[in-house]
Amino acid sequence: MRVTIAGAGNVGRSIARELIANGHSVLLIDRAPTAIKPASVPEAEWLLADACELHSLAEARLDTSDVSIAATGDDKVNLVHSLLAKTEFGVPRTVGRVNHPGNEWLFDDMWGVDVAVSTPRLMCALVEEAVTVGDLVRLMTFQKGRTNLVEMTLPESSPTVGRRIGEINWPGETVLTAIIRDGRGMAPDRDGALEAGDELMFLIDPDHETELSRFLSPRSHIGPPPQEFDLRAAPVEGPTAPVRRSVTVPTGPVAPAPLKVLDEDTPRTGENVPPAAQPAAGEEPDLPLDE
Repeated sequence: MRVTIAGAGNVGRSIARELIANGHSVLLIDRAPTAIKPASVPEAEWLLADACELHSLAEARLDTSDVSIAATGDDKVNLVHSLLAKTEFGVPRTVGRVNHPGNEWLFDDMWGVDVAVSTPRLMCALVEEAVTVGDLVRLMTFQKGRTNLVEMTLPESSPTVGRRIGEINWPGETVLTAIIRDGRGMAPDRDGALEAGDELMFLIDPDHETELSRFLSPRSHIGPPPQEFDLRAAPVEGPTAPVRRSVTVPTGPVAPAPLKVLDEDTPRTGENVPPAAQPAAGEEPDLPLDE
């Protein structure tokens, strides 16, 4: 297989060494003269050129490549190279390196990227995979986003603990591909049972990830009981009628008597209203608090 790598930095050279060790032919392209180090990967071909220029890619015979890898440290360069490789030279498979997580949404088939590799996301996934229990962790995406490799460490509360694997109906088109138990990987056995602490690896459609997570660890998706929600921000639907209610005032030696709040400020017809209390001699009259 012939592979073209745009970007001859540390990442590009490392990829080249791995591919050459696996028997593939590799061409490294970089426009910086300081990046051209044939002695570092002597088995590879080297080309000093701009990986975003059509004439440079034609010189590199990109149309004869089976895979094109955009591995530079610049997301713009990686996107342009992938787009040219796919649309102008018909490369069957393109791989784009994502340097900034905020640009990940751009690396799709609209820009000619078949597989996007985000180093920050991959490192985050590996950390989560190592420390989380009961949470579904996405490790990798295949087939232009139609299939994901996900992992979950099975919690003790999972309803699948102790069940035969062959009796479990996984959600959607989920495929259990491997089980890691006590640090050792094993193929799923239909007659075997799942145990708490098992690391399960699945191939799954992204649309069924939430369903699988709920299936394996339902308690992690249960919200607080209704009485625990804060209702102060709940919307009020239409005007409500005044309600006659009592206000309880703390009792004590100096506490006033309980008050009643009326639903109307004005007295009703026929009601006797006691005269306003007059201040005693030498006392200041009470004023409203808002004045």
